[in-house]
Amino acid sequence: MSARSIRRAAAAALAATLALGTAACSTPSDGKAAAGTGDSAVVGIAYEPDSLSPLLGYGKDGNSKIFDGLLTHDADMRLKPALAAKLPEVTDDGRTYTYTLRKGVEFSDGKPFTADDVVFTYRTILDAKTNNASKAELDAIESVSKKDDHTVVFRLKYPYAPFAERTVLPIAPQHIAGRQDVNHGSFTTHPVGTGPYVLTGWSKGEKLSFKANPHYWGGAPKVKTFTMAIIKDDDVRATRLRSGDLDGAILPPNLAATFKSAQDTKTYTAQTFDYRNVTLPTANPVTGAKAVRRALDLAVDRDAMVKGILNGAGKPAYGPVPTDSPWFTQGTERPHDLKRAEHILDEAGWKKGPDGIRRKGKQRASFTLWYLSGDKLRQEHALAFASDAKKAGIEAKVESGTWEVIEPRMKHDAVLAGGGSPADPDFDQYLLLHSSLAGDGFNNMSRYANRTVDRKLVEARRTDDRDRRKAAYDTVQRELQKDPAYVFLTHIDHLYVVRDGWRVPGAKGLTTQVEPHDHGLASGPWWNVEDWQPAK
Repeated sequence: MSARSIRRAAAAALAATLALGTAACSTPSDGKAAAGTGDSAVVGIAYEPDSLSPLLGYGKDGNSKIFDGLLTHDADMRLKPALAAKLPEVTDDGRTYTYTLRKGVEFSDGKPFTADDVVFTYRTILDAKTNNASKAELDAIESVSKKDDHTVVFRLKYPYAPFAERTVLPIAPQHIAGRQDVNHGSFTTHPVGTGPYVLTGWSKGEKLSFKANPHYWGGAPKVKTFTMAIIKDDDVRATRLRSGDLDGAILPPNLAATFKSAQDTKTYTAQTFDYRNVTLPTANPVTGAKAVRRALDLAVDRDAMVKGILNGAGKPAYGPVPTDSPWFTQGTERPHDLKRAEHILDEAGWKKGPDGIRRKGKQRASFTLWYLSGDKLRQEHALAFASDAKKAGIEAKVESGTWEVIEPRMKHDAVLAGGGSPADPDFDQYLLLHSSLAGDGFNNMSRYANRTVDRKLVEARRTDDRDRRKAAYDTVQRELQKDPAYVFLTHIDHLYVVRDGWRVPGAKGLTTQVEPHDHGLASGPWWNVEDWQPAK
């Protein structure tokens, strides 16, 4: 299983999809999603997961609806207990985490949840035979053991600062998943968990259907049926929302703006760590040339992309860390500087030919740039990047395709990619940049190798001293300024339009969290749909 599969399954279903379906939403009797009334809700999302098994990466950032982790996030992304009765006890200089489990919790099939399920989940993910591309985030675990039925102890090889954040990972039932092939068993499409909802149906490319778990330990949800309509096409999603088939949908900025004057909807803006970037595969003689990478990094007009593509709903990106994050390294911003880009290319021997495209010897400065078909934001970013690159004398030939088409070409062709995780800088940067993960599915897609970056990434994850971590990540970001692994373009705010018929008790209205790249499936205003109630 590739990293694409993991990312698509995480909290939104990834920026990668196998389905081209544009689910029409009409009446329940025809097998298609219908907008909710009273105690039911239907929302439109863009992508679906490959698998619903947390053992393969589904819900690894938490909030999966079907499952719970030991911990979860509140509205402000602070950790709080879920299947654990309290936050972990941390001892042994940050190398031992002890979790006391909540008593009386059952899986949706009525079987009790115990420490055995926690041990099974983590040991299975770490097993070399399990196709979980994000297991590097659990590398710090030396052992996980059961002290008694309601106590689990994790022992770490080193004090891994964000370890507690990794325990939002959903827990799978040993009595079901443990009896199947972890990679291909029926549990991957027919999951059983402890979460607020139970999956009742999955029509690939069309919809995911859920019903409330009446025995949920957190209280039975007021929304009794919940449907996620999988509608890849942005325009179709907006049309279905406008016609009343959906209660809410994620939309790109230009389409969200068309609902501005609507009286019966509200638009919610979620701040995110979600970025769009262009991979620069080192195996390609053009994108693998350091001068070309540096020139492209300066030639792109990020501010124009934010204004023209995002309608202001985002910010320029200079790396995986947003500029307003405390982990961002001030001074690593790259202003749009076409003259400087051209100077770098000239000095490196890339000279413009009669057609305006540069050459170095017999090598023409031309490469293919792929984007996911049907994704308008990626398309617009790709076209804007190609336009800026051409001004510097570099040709990016833009093509679209499904991930089945794109993935085999990623070693040599550039891709308009995305990523981003707000929980901890390690989650983004290690998988994105460390040379040990070069060519590992959608991890380190550029196959970047920088010894200083490798060393600092390891240093940052092996200490819980915040100042040391910040210094290490500062070095990483400065190295990317000198030797870009990717051309980062924008960080994107996620926009959701929701019918004004729902409320959350104790809150002024619906809310959003700070979101990762993966969004829609369990993010957005429906991150806490189990708490929704019809507005009166």
